[in-house]
Amino acid sequence: MSHKENWLEKHFDFDFPASKYVGFLRFLRETPDKIETLVKHLPKEILVRRDQDSWSIQEYVEHFLTAESLFFGRLDDYENDVPVLQAARFEDNPSDKANFNEWDLQRILAEFRAQREKYIQRLEAISPGDFEKAILHPRLKKPMRLCDMLFFHVEHDQHHMTRIVELSELWNVSQEAE
Repeated sequence: MSHKENWLEKHFDFDFPASKYVGFLRFLRETPDKIETLVKHLPKEILVRRDQDSWSIQEYVEHFLTAESLFFGRLDDYENDVPVLQAARFEDNPSDKANFNEWDLQRILAEFRAQREKYIQRLEAISPGDFEKAILHPRLKKPMRLCDMLFFHVEHDQHHMTRIVELSELWNVSQEAE
């Protein structure tokens, strides 16, 4: 059974205090370890296997790396006080165009870890009051505080880790049945 929740239809309520950013930072800091734990024992044939039109596990792992540039860009938006956050590019998406199943998984994991560490370092340098700063999110059409963006990022990470678990379970079950 797959959740296959459509990320673009997901709604968000940002009705929590900005001080929650501390927990969101902790989650985001731990994501590289969580992903490595999910994939480290999977054989290559499971990592690169696709479920119909879905990405493979390895392509989901790579998506964490390519999506990081969007979150870096949005962090720039908060620092530069722009009126609207940069929009995600769903057309011409690097995760769809490149053949990431041919890449070395350890390289993807190492690059993602390095980018996430830089991202966390930038966030940790921000004063607590700045997590209240709000900018319009282009797709959601509502103001998003910096702490809300971190919540959004956590939800994004969790969404894709859930799909990795689902695919891992799907392929391990189907492999045992063969």
